[in-house]
Amino acid sequence: MAATTQGRLSEAQRLTIQRWVLKTLGYAFLIAFSIIFLIPFLWMVFTSVKTPWDAVSYAPSLFPDPTQLSMINFEYVGRIFPFYFGFRNTMLIVVGVEVGRLISASLVAYSFARLRFRFKTPIFLAVLSTMMLPYHVTMVPQYLMFKELGWIDTFYPLIVPAFLGGGAFYVFLLRQFFQTIPLEYDDSARIDGAGVLAIFWYIILPMSVPALGVVAILTFIGEWNDFFAPIIYLNSTENKTLAIHLLDWQRLVHIGGTARNRTWSSIMTASMLLTLPPLVVFFVAQRYFIQGIVISGVKG
Repeated sequence: MAATTQGRLSEAQRLTIQRWVLKTLGYAFLIAFSIIFLIPFLWMVFTSVKTPWDAVSYAPSLFPDPTQLSMINFEYVGRIFPFYFGFRNTMLIVVGVEVGRLISASLVAYSFARLRFRFKTPIFLAVLSTMMLPYHVTMVPQYLMFKELGWIDTFYPLIVPAFLGGGAFYVFLLRQFFQTIPLEYDDSARIDGAGVLAIFWYIILPMSVPALGVVAILTFIGEWNDFFAPIIYLNSTENKTLAIHLLDWQRLVHIGGTARNRTWSSIMTASMLLTLPPLVVFFVAQRYFIQGIVISGVKG
């Protein structure tokens, strides 16, 4: 009996060691794989604190010389780079799209998830089918339409479409989450006299904070980094976003001399400043992001 018990304990220990080894190898693989994606980011961060001459040396290195660290790039970028106007314009677009997408996408998703009406499934499939259309296919018709409306060089082409449905992907994401909420909540609210909008506002939305957080995070990152749409519709300098200002900053490269040396380090400094807000938003709200993504795929 003692030998049998000893054998069972040894088998359990062997399985525990195997799980630990497999988990360790998995984490090691993920860490090694993540370093590949971190190299460009680390290069940007380290280059931003290099001296202008060290950034364009003939023997470039990833890590800067500790004795040559310089914060002159931040001072130079702060004086020359139009960060205030670009930040203001970018935030106006981000906030406008956030509000429009959260309102319209949640309402459309609520109707597909909780309401009953004719042809609901075909309409929902038609909405999902729009995800297969690349933006470049509808770019020219949209531009001509906004040109006829007189919206070129304004923020309207970038904000108004978010109030007209919010996008098929976000509708699908919220619909999947809404379907995980038991229908008994709706029935109880109807017994108390609540209408459709009251159920949506007082029951569905408060219980859908993780999914709404996912939509907010993805919208913020997408609109903050958006370059293609703003460069099409925004022409004047006072309306340009940070991404376009960064492109203009790269075009200011002078041939030879200190200006050229300073450009590469200052470009990396400006790029790092543009990268920090999405990183901060993601790390602050990553708990809601992960929870919303996981729960949204539970029920079809």
